[in-house]
Amino acid sequence: MQPVQPDVAPAVRKPLYRSLYVQVLAAILLGGLIGHFWPDVGKELKPLGDAFIKLVKMIIAPVIFLTISTGIAGMRDLGRVGRVATKAFAYFLVFSTLALIVGLIIANVVQPGRGLNIDPASLNAGAVAQYAQAAHETTIVGFLTSIIPTTLVSPFVEGNILQTLFVSILFGVAMAVVGDVAAPVQRGLEALSQIVFRLVAILMKAAPIGAFGAFAFTIGAYGIASIANLLALILTFYLTSLVFVLGVLGTVAWANGFSILRLIRYLKEELLLVLGTSSSEAALPSLMQKLEAAGAPKSVVGLVVPTGYSFNLDGTNIYMTMAALFIAQAMNIELSLQEQVALLLVAMISSKGAAGITGAGFITLAATLAVVPSVPVAGMALILGIDRFMSECRALTNFVGNAVATLVVARWEGQLDQAQLQAALGGDPEGLAAAPDPAAGPGDKERLTAD
Repeated sequence: MQPVQPDVAPAVRKPLYRSLYVQVLAAILLGGLIGHFWPDVGKELKPLGDAFIKLVKMIIAPVIFLTISTGIAGMRDLGRVGRVATKAFAYFLVFSTLALIVGLIIANVVQPGRGLNIDPASLNAGAVAQYAQAAHETTIVGFLTSIIPTTLVSPFVEGNILQTLFVSILFGVAMAVVGDVAAPVQRGLEALSQIVFRLVAILMKAAPIGAFGAFAFTIGAYGIASIANLLALILTFYLTSLVFVLGVLGTVAWANGFSILRLIRYLKEELLLVLGTSSSEAALPSLMQKLEAAGAPKSVVGLVVPTGYSFNLDGTNIYMTMAALFIAQAMNIELSLQEQVALLLVAMISSKGAAGITGAGFITLAATLAVVPSVPVAGMALILGIDRFMSECRALTNFVGNAVATLVVARWEGQLDQAQLQAALGGDPEGLAAAPDPAAGPGDKERLTAD
């Protein structure tokens, strides 16, 4: 007699069409086709991408404030806040510098600009005048003082990430110092955070529409054919960024107990969103949720991610040194070792001075060239037309770099839940309950396991 097998309900997976990853991928492909075959239509779709990015930026300040303030208030150990910040900035300094060095080395080896033989007198300096002016007006002192907001609420009105970070830390520290008196406020903010993250889930449903409009505009406005003459630079930059992510960041991830490839797979929806919109800010709220779900504590996520968005720009740093050498090579300007070291040192400073500014990649390049007279700022006109195609790679590299930084700092603090991290990155069915889809708000674990 055969034993009776118990009825076990198989796990029900979501249909592919309900996956945010598949939806965004389909939207990017469709947007690219429309932009290529009907460029005028593609250019008219730009408002869809702009509107989605504005929707996400609308919610970034509340997400940062609620995550940081409640995280710090929950720690009560203010010395730990200082330790997390110190470790984060040490990480940022080391790996931002490594990114600059990697870009410098590969640009010297590959020499993507060699053979173009561009006459500097033939360049249109007026095309990059606005970026040079913005770089000239940006100073380290001005940048640091701009972190202090005009009022306590102005960061939420203006959407300034660093000002929001500043206010959030002060508010969280104040709640921790007050202690039990602040408990009702902390509980209220934690309840509010559930509402805000539910709002994030609602907004993320529009991600495919935003990616569709943004990518259709990019292809329609600039065209795939326009990148052919500068394809060597684009390919070199993408391959260099890939080497940095898989080689440098991959080694760091391995040394800290997780796989960079599994982390990329875990963040695939967010990476596609960054690719489609050419903005890493579009995926910031979702990144913070996923890193918490992967075992990083709220206090570390809240401090490292927003700060990294301004100070840990690995992709932008690779771009700066590589683009500067490309311009020099294209105009047959031979830079000595001393000049290249000077370029590296200036780039280290200028990349921090223009942090958080719209178009920061191009502006920091202008700021760097303005201090290194060997390479004319007007040479930036050579890469102005393809900057949009390179911005996607800058944003993707910056995004992955900040995800790795957060997990590493959390581990250095002894606060990274390794079991939860491996469950999330490994795609283990049991781990999915602890690592929810970012399209779901807090408290949706039961619903997710049934989807």
